[in-house]
Amino acid sequence: MTTTTDYLIIGAGSMGLATADWLAHHTDSSVQLLDAHSPPHTQGAHHGETRLLRQAYGEGSSYVPLAKRALALWKALEAESGESLFLPTGVINIGPPEAPFIGQVEASARQHGLALDSLKGDQVARRWPGWALDATMNGGFEAEAGVLYVERILACWRARVERSPNVALETGAQVMQLARREQGGWEAICADGRRFTAERVLLSAGQHIAPLMAELGVDLPLTRVRKTFAWYDCDARYAVDNFPGFSLNTPSSGVYYGFPDIDGAGFKMGRHDSGQPLPPGEAMAEFGEFEDDVSELQQVVDRYFPGVGALRFGAVCQYIRTSDEHFLIDEPLPGLIVAGGFSGHGFKFASALGEALGIWLAEQRRLPELALFEMARFASPGRRPA
Repeated sequence: MTTTTDYLIIGAGSMGLATADWLAHHTDSSVQLLDAHSPPHTQGAHHGETRLLRQAYGEGSSYVPLAKRALALWKALEAESGESLFLPTGVINIGPPEAPFIGQVEASARQHGLALDSLKGDQVARRWPGWALDATMNGGFEAEAGVLYVERILACWRARVERSPNVALETGAQVMQLARREQGGWEAICADGRRFTAERVLLSAGQHIAPLMAELGVDLPLTRVRKTFAWYDCDARYAVDNFPGFSLNTPSSGVYYGFPDIDGAGFKMGRHDSGQPLPPGEAMAEFGEFEDDVSELQQVVDRYFPGVGALRFGAVCQYIRTSDEHFLIDEPLPGLIVAGGFSGHGFKFASALGEALGIWLAEQRRLPELALFEMARFASPGRRPA
């Protein structure tokens, strides 16, 4: 059986559902969403309950306009849905003053007029006694930042698109091949034989993007990495009213992130850098199966968080990274847009990127903000987001 629609979205995770939601509310076009599983699920990069949202951006000031637009859209979605989707805990960025990330956070705030409270480490520790820091570290606190409820957001988007008469979501639809059609457009062929065609396609299927594009002769610099994160017992210093979300660059160059105790879940922390590369489709080892899974987090807990106690449980997830760790969003073949490489810092932008990708699909117009993420930068190493 072949189903034909105006637009086809392969991968109904963060970016796929965000794009479908925008199309459902801004066009009368028919949209087909495909996902190998049933979102929200644990097979992509969107599980784990929470993500940080910050605007004074250490990954590059070019991201700030997208972050500001995303925050406005998150608040609009929250108001429209009547659900609690964003928790304004504030976020603090901690690191040695010479760390490039800390310098870029401060530069982003200056360039875009963002409110950022700059503190020395001992001031941070006095303001939030859950930190054990001295004056050799710097902190930048962004009061308007906070925490997104990621799985709650995906469930909200799914409910909204399923109410739309113009959008269809097929779960359990593993796309095995993408092919050009002789008469124009694209055809997606699923493992169970179902076929879906459209003139324009968004491929936002995480670990499956690179293999599908390789069959079309397009080599994408995307790597899949196994990552870990964990929850811990903690005292009242880490209650949501007493402690912000954080990113932490240690003097040894480790990069960590974390959350206060939200709804009794405990103190949550993960490591952003490092991880174990693995090929698409390979099962991830469970938390604790690698020797460093516990120790790489525990050493940071012991050093910086005096009120954090025993490990409750850990989990694994996957990052899909580009070689420079910036996003990859482009149209490498006519009518076929790819959106990937988001893992680790992409979800906070999903509301704004869903809007931008919807416009690209429907109007064949790329917003200027997306030019940062085109494939050409990999052929010209000097071109990269800054």
